[in-house]
Amino acid sequence: MTGRYFFKSENTKILNNASRAEIIEAFDDLAKKITPRDNLLVFYAGHGVWDENMKVGYWLPSDALSDKKHSWISNSNVKDYLGGINSKHTLLITDACFSGSIFKTRGDESLNDYGMAKLYSLPSRKAMTSGNLKSVPDQSKFFEFLNKRLNDNNQKYISARELFNSLYTAVLNNTNSVPLYGVIQDTGDEGGEFIFIKK
Repeated sequence: MTGRYFFKSENTKILNNASRAEIIEAFDDLAKKITPRDNLLVFYAGHGVWDENMKVGYWLPSDALSDKKHSWISNSNVKDYLGGINSKHTLLITDACFSGSIFKTRGDESLNDYGMAKLYSLPSRKAMTSGNLKSVPDQSKFFEFLNKRLNDNNQKYISARELFNSLYTAVLNNTNSVPLYGVIQDTGDEGGEFIFIKK
């Protein structure tokens, strides 16, 4: 994606099979480095679980223990970390089971009513997830269509919502998962949108 869109490679960090400590340390580093002029994209592909008693979804880092919640990362923790990062726009994309629990509510405003400049001018904290409160397949159609839409896109500017809308039906038609897009509540969203800018 760094070759096709304006994401500088020196500002890109990849964590492979990251531990809980490595993920939290990466969030801490972002909170120190990101400024209100910056845009932040966080992509998480991995395992997730849902605690029915607590009504909480969790990311499972590489060192997660199946019976020890202290080794997991709750979606509420992720929300808190993202809320503490002072970016102009933050977009979280998660391809994991039960990732939809990051949402308290979902937005449904239409892009057709706003110009890209207006969308970009307002701060945003949004998430795009491969599913709701269910498990998702290991062979991710969500990632396949996300990658395809980004590679096939010919528009100079594409908002996160437009990107999501372009893959939503394809994911529905090829999986049992329902992808979601919306506001990460209580993190500073003011109605703006993360904009992908093609080189």
